[in-house]
Amino acid sequence: MTKQLTKQTIGVGVAGTGFIGPAHIEGLRRNGIQVLGLAESSQEKAEQKAAELAIPRAFGSLEEMLVDADIDVVHLATPNYLHYSHAKAALLAGKHVVCEKPLSMNATESAELVELAAEKKRVNAVNFNIRMYPLVQQARSMVQNGELGDMFILQGSYLQDWLLLPTDWNWRLEPDLGGSLRAVGDIGSHWLDLLTFITGLRIEEVYADFKTFHPIRKKPSKPLETYTGKILTPEDYIDQDIYTEDYATILLHYENGVRGVLTVSQVSSGRKNRLSYEISGSKSSLAWDSERPNELWIGHRTAPNQILLKDPSLLSPEARETASYPGGHNEGFPDTFKQLYTKVYNYIFAGDYTKSPDFPTFADGHYEMQLCEAIERSAKEGKWVKV
Repeated sequence: MTKQLTKQTIGVGVAGTGFIGPAHIEGLRRNGIQVLGLAESSQEKAEQKAAELAIPRAFGSLEEMLVDADIDVVHLATPNYLHYSHAKAALLAGKHVVCEKPLSMNATESAELVELAAEKKRVNAVNFNIRMYPLVQQARSMVQNGELGDMFILQGSYLQDWLLLPTDWNWRLEPDLGGSLRAVGDIGSHWLDLLTFITGLRIEEVYADFKTFHPIRKKPSKPLETYTGKILTPEDYIDQDIYTEDYATILLHYENGVRGVLTVSQVSSGRKNRLSYEISGSKSSLAWDSERPNELWIGHRTAPNQILLKDPSLLSPEARETASYPGGHNEGFPDTFKQLYTKVYNYIFAGDYTKSPDFPTFADGHYEMQLCEAIERSAKEGKWVKV
């Protein structure tokens, strides 16, 4: 007999404790869900991180955690190249899975995970958390309710500067670990998912232009942790050829004749983590910027433009669900994790897995893999590629 999962009985395990793993843990705890276990690449590291994060059980590998019958849900915050094998192992072990994007390294793997999750009847989610800003939900309501009219143009960018310098280094720069797409796969996928979520429109074909501004980077010759509090000298680096893109601009042909353009960059000085979009319709326009997430610009031809500030009393019912604080009390990036896991775990607790989920699933992760493969092919071949 399957046990009834509640906040009191559910067991959650998290694999990976880099930047994003602790964000998962915090989001879970803010929902009143306690994390039972933590898996890392070694027992020593797992025990150290579990102690720091006050998690009772430490596992030296994901495989060890999957054997624990008390673990019902696994959150995967591991490097990209492990997502497919880890998600597959978790599903085969009968666990529900919340996976960071990208879901896999290619669309063949992601398609297999979609099928396996359906076969095993396990809840599956991809961590497209940016959907969960209240004003993103508001934008979706306005588009779906016809307030913007017919869609004309979807445009925007996702800009960062953390890889601006040739001495900036991260495992995502290595295709074996991060995948053959970097900027597009890492952050462009968020934008692409978001605009399909808001508009409901699928992309039919793409034309992509890539540029690697640092074809050779300086890789630290020892793990970065070794250098804490120490200034690196030229001897501390080795030259490393780079094969992934620092920048991309992608022309997008959506269904119904809608046109789009996206620019992605990890070398834009001063932009720490800025996703922005503007949607132009036949009646009105919308614009939103993740660095000012509590403001939604609404543009008009025959009336004054508006700035809608996040205030639950002014939002649609769907948007109100993702706003926990009253007007004037800003909500940001950490809140999106909380709101996403509210939806995922309410779905798990309800127990009816035939119902359509109100959160991004493996099917959404698979669609992003199909998009990314088309974009990469377009950049290599210099032509329009159908999705």
